[in-house]
Amino acid sequence: MQTVVIKECENIKTPNVFTLDLSKKIVKDCIGCWSCWWKTPGRCIYKDLDEFYHQYIKADRAIYFPKITKGFVSGNLKTLFDRMIPLYLPYTTYATGESMHVPRYEKYPDIEFYYDGKFKNVAGRQIFVDYINRVFYQFYSKNITVKPIEEYIAEGGDKM
Repeated sequence: MQTVVIKECENIKTPNVFTLDLSKKIVKDCIGCWSCWWKTPGRCIYKDLDEFYHQYIKADRAIYFPKITKGFVSGNLKTLFDRMIPLYLPYTTYATGESMHVPRYEKYPDIEFYYDGKFKNVAGRQIFVDYINRVFYQFYSKNITVKPIEEYIAEGGDKM
């Protein structure tokens, strides 16, 4: 099983074929130029995420270890979500009863999302979990798990 890791937490390790360390890499903002759809289909003009895109699509699962601040993902991780648009076609489908981009590839990785952070209340946590599920539903991931990082560690995950 091929795994990619996207992390902001520095003290987590897990076997994988590729790691995108967002604690060390600032993702450039999408400028909305549409080049990833029309000029260089499937590739952003920045090229800073080329290896990530390649490994992400080949992966069976993607494990995210984000830090939660003020009840939400960091701006850097949100920018990564925005920059993942080249992985989809510019066309929309209404096959599910709602507007979604058409997938560019046959499969997308399953998602394990282990967040590090607290929420003010249960409702805030539920809004966050719903948001993450919605993002990866729109990204065509079939299996999506959203849990606190403590559960990853308790289930045998490695912490350095």
